[in-house]
Amino acid sequence: MIEDPGQVIEPAQVFRVRGLTKVYGMGAAQVQALAGVDLDLYEGELAVLLGPSGSGKTTLLNNLGGLDVPTAGELLYRGTDLTSADEDDLTTFRRERIGFIFQFYNLIPSLTARENVALITEIARDPMPAEEALEMVQLGARLDHFPAQLSGGEQQRVAIARAIAKRPEVLLCDEPTGALDVRTGIVVLEAIQQVNRELGTLTVVITHNAVMADIADRVIYLSDGRVHHVRKNTTRVPASTLNW
Repeated sequence: MIEDPGQVIEPAQVFRVRGLTKVYGMGAAQVQALAGVDLDLYEGELAVLLGPSGSGKTTLLNNLGGLDVPTAGELLYRGTDLTSADEDDLTTFRRERIGFIFQFYNLIPSLTARENVALITEIARDPMPAEEALEMVQLGARLDHFPAQLSGGEQQRVAIARAIAKRPEVLLCDEPTGALDVRTGIVVLEAIQQVNRELGTLTVVITHNAVMADIADRVIYLSDGRVHHVRKNTTRVPASTLNW
């Protein structure tokens, strides 16, 4: 069969989420963090989760990454049901498929940038060299510097390098610029965009800063534990052009 050159090939679905619910506590202390989330996420896209504090962004990210399990609903990763996975399965899933970036860098102070990244490469199936990962985030000249010798933005880029060194299929970023000034935050977002573009990693970024929404393929607005609406951007704006 001859393929139609004008045919649009849809990217593969990575996550399928239906009716996802997460409840913490019991009785009068019960809190519903997710109240029926429906969402699909695809290979190679950069998605931003936007919403106020308490909207369910971090809970959703933790469920996608296997750090937490839902109370009810459907959560499929490439067709595999994560809601029925046991802790060993979730540990393997996190180790082999997911890269995490948090607001705080969680680097080991006594190890150099290279050594912090190499910790991950020792347990990954098919890691890239620590030096290569650090080059990707423009830190090739800082390989042997300790965290105390690096700026906040540089430390966050080491954390990004550490997350991508195992070549994850999914990169989950929880307020990655939250502890940084505007100029440094832009540098970090540029690194995340580059990783998404060059590795084709599904990248999900949590933020409460609406300005950051323009860097994404899709913006997923959460409110009261649900997806309120989704906006698809026709073009992605380079982080360097954001008007904070």
